[in-house]
Amino acid sequence: MIFLSHNSKDKVIVEPFANKLAEVFGRDSIFYDSWSIQPGDGIIDKMESGLSDAKYFFFFVSENSLQSGMVKLEWQNAIMKATNGKVKFIPIRLDKSTMPTLLTQTLYLDVYQNGFDVVLRQMIDVINGVNTYHGTSKSYENIKARVKISEKEVEILFYAETYMEPMSRYGIVLVNDEDDITWTCETDPLTMSGFNKAGVHIGAMAFNVLAVTVQRATVPGFPVKVKVTSKTNLNFIGVMRSHSEGKYRGIPFEFVDSL
Repeated sequence: MIFLSHNSKDKVIVEPFANKLAEVFGRDSIFYDSWSIQPGDGIIDKMESGLSDAKYFFFFVSENSLQSGMVKLEWQNAIMKATNGKVKFIPIRLDKSTMPTLLTQTLYLDVYQNGFDVVLRQMIDVINGVNTYHGTSKSYENIKARVKISEKEVEILFYAETYMEPMSRYGIVLVNDEDDITWTCETDPLTMSGFNKAGVHIGAMAFNVLAVTVQRATVPGFPVKVKVTSKTNLNFIGVMRSHSEGKYRGIPFEFVDSL
């Protein structure tokens, strides 16, 4: 049994891990409260049963989980089992929180520094000894954007929601041509840019992409803000980010009244 210990406030990032592990090992092999505890079940009894059967205990460390009495009881019980060789205990840091002193002797996985995909592969390696993950389904998107738009101007705030992203390469998808726009990066003076005519296709339609690269990581609390101004009406389509060399994908965004 693979036990995932976490605080409910962190489900937005923990649930993609649970679903990916279930794809590889089967849902019945994963103790994840959302599907392991059903209405009418005794919560404490189910937790104790999951802990007693656990061979791998992943503790998702965050400011939320460190403040939870229930989660503390789970991981401290697991530590006791680990000292007796009954379970493999693996902490996973989700944010910039400090590891409890009791866990500083344990090598941990680090989502905050390394990102979702790297840690998922490390988890599978711990369980299997080899990387058997070849899934293609969607993973958690850490980079999101807020967009404030008017008739001839759009301001975009690219931000990291959970952990640091070392590569800050973003794309702004527009109908407007290059000679119709000017742009500035209000958070970072050291930037590189390029304009890709018909750089992205959505269905049968092609749109232009303004690519902006910032010479630093995008870290929670330190977003990247770009403002684009047009001579004519601005036609904004969406936003993208680079996920590998020369390859971009769309990211979620929301329209807001102020940034």
